[in-house]
Amino acid sequence: MAIFVVQRHRARRLHYDLRLEVGGVLASWAVPKGPTLDPAVRRAAFQVEDHTLEHGDFEGALGRGDVIIWDNGTWVPAEPGDPAAALEAGELHFDVYGRKLRGRFVLLRTRTGRDGKPEWLLLHKRDEYAVDGWDPEEHPRSVVSGRTNEEVAAEADGRPPA
Repeated sequence: MAIFVVQRHRARRLHYDLRLEVGGVLASWAVPKGPTLDPAVRRAAFQVEDHTLEHGDFEGALGRGDVIIWDNGTWVPAEPGDPAAALEAGELHFDVYGRKLRGRFVLLRTRTGRDGKPEWLLLHKRDEYAVDGWDPEEHPRSVVSGRTNEEVAAEADGRPPA
C-alpha cells in the first residue's frame, strides 16, 4: 500500500490537491471542485508537478494561501501492474482507504491543455462507498488537526481563531 493525501488549498482559488505516492514521490493533481463519492459526478483534475513525500504532511500557511490535510490514508492499484505505467498510459483505477474518501476511483487523461500540462477526469465508481450528492465542501475540517482553512489562516495572521 502507498499513501495518498488530499490537501484543501485556498490560494487565488480554492482547490483540492490530490496526491498519490507513486515511485517514491507524490504524483499530484489540482482538483478545483474537490473529489467526491458521487459516481454521477466527473471532476476535472489538472496534473501538476510531483511533490516530495514530506509535502504530504504539510498543513499551514503557504504564501498567500492556506492548506489543510483534508483527507489521507492509503491507496492500492485496482489492477495488477505498475501504477506509473498506468498513469503514463492515461488511465489508473485505484482503491483508496481514507477517513473521508473510500472506494474505487479512476483517473482518466483527457487531453493536454494549452499550458502543455495533462488534463484528467477524476471519478468515483459505483461501489459500496458511493454516495449520491456527496459534496466535499460539507466536510471542511482537517483530518489531522480538526481545523478549517479559515482557522489556519487566522493563526498564521496572529489572530485568534473564529
